[in-house]
Amino acid sequence: MTGFGRGSATTEHFTATVEITAVNRKQSEVVVQGTRDLADLEPRIRRAVTQSTSRGRLQVTLKLDPTASGAKPARVDAGLALSMEKAFKELSRLLDRDVMPVAADFIRQPGVISFEDSGLDSDLAWQAVERALEAAMYQLLAMRAAEGGHLKADLLERLALLEGFADRLAAEAPGRPQRQKEMLLKRLREAGLDLDPNDERVLKELAVFADRCDITEELTRLDSHFRKFRDYLDAAEPAGRALDFLCQELFREFNTIGSKANDASIAQTIVEAKTELEKIREQVQNVE
Repeated sequence: MTGFGRGSATTEHFTATVEITAVNRKQSEVVVQGTRDLADLEPRIRRAVTQSTSRGRLQVTLKLDPTASGAKPARVDAGLALSMEKAFKELSRLLDRDVMPVAADFIRQPGVISFEDSGLDSDLAWQAVERALEAAMYQLLAMRAAEGGHLKADLLERLALLEGFADRLAAEAPGRPQRQKEMLLKRLREAGLDLDPNDERVLKELAVFADRCDITEELTRLDSHFRKFRDYLDAAEPAGRALDFLCQELFREFNTIGSKANDASIAQTIVEAKTELEKIREQVQNVE
């Protein structure tokens, strides 16, 4: 599911800002964007994010700045600065006019003013990043939960349509053997074989057909899948993959019913059911 979250936190040493964006994806992917010196924090960030999410592409953007007390002290290379001053005096003598250096000249010269680089302290940085990440995740999950509520309502509505199709099939199926009997006798008459409807051969053929086209088991499994689907929608745990599996099973049962029934009316109902089920499958891909 989609979502966005932003969080900031400040400690004695650092100020951290974290932004997280999530887009739909069947699998889970966490991408961390930050400066190179923050690479040591990426595994911790990934673990924290994956503990709360199981699907989607999540992009985490991290910004970390030192506070005043955590800023690196400046260091002046006195020898280099004096050499520059001497060079300007020599330049003034050669040109026979005063050429005086300004502050920008010293700043632009590499090495005159530098900052001590002892490397990033990952533990101190994580104290700020963790708090900012928690705040960002809270906003992200709240947004995804709101979207999930709308998605659940849509899925329940479509599931009710599937249950209606199953009820229609249950009502149409018992009349299928009778329709087959009428079709069989009609074909026999057209072939010049006007057999008695109670002829043993006719009855045997109809009995075999009735057994072959019986969809009681499929309807029972459909009902079980419908109830399980609702249970997963009401569960507190992530159910996206389980719902995806149930969609496959529902498709299998409807497909079997269509193959067994061999009836135009039932086939039309199966087409409508599969169309609605495909919409459910697309939505389920976005469920956490």
